[in-house]
Amino acid sequence: MATEMTEQEFERRADDELHTLEAALTGADLDLETDLSMGILTITFGDGTEYVINSHRAAKQIWMAAERNAWHFDPGATGAWIAHKSGDELWSTVSGVVGRKTGAQVTLGRPVS
Repeated sequence: MATEMTEQEFERRADDELHTLEAALTGADLDLETDLSMGILTITFGDGTEYVINSHRAAKQIWMAAERNAWHFDPGATGAWIAHKSGDELWSTVSGVVGRKTGAQVTLGRPVS
């Protein structure tokens, strides 16, 4: 388990992660729109379907809802966000769900910090 981080550290890390993820999605030339506001990243597809990725400050996690599923990602020591229950990593999970929805090969690379 990672060292307990302060609320301010969590907010900075989660905010940075969501902004970087939004930039990667926007630059991926996919048929979708993104909106990031107040710690909530909404991905809207051409058919109106929305996937939501948000910072959950009380739990100090990033939560994602997509494909009738939900993930709770914890900050890891390496900078990656990992879902404790499944072991899924945030960026590869987003790549997978967006790829399945768009029918495109999507590989979003998480920048190395």
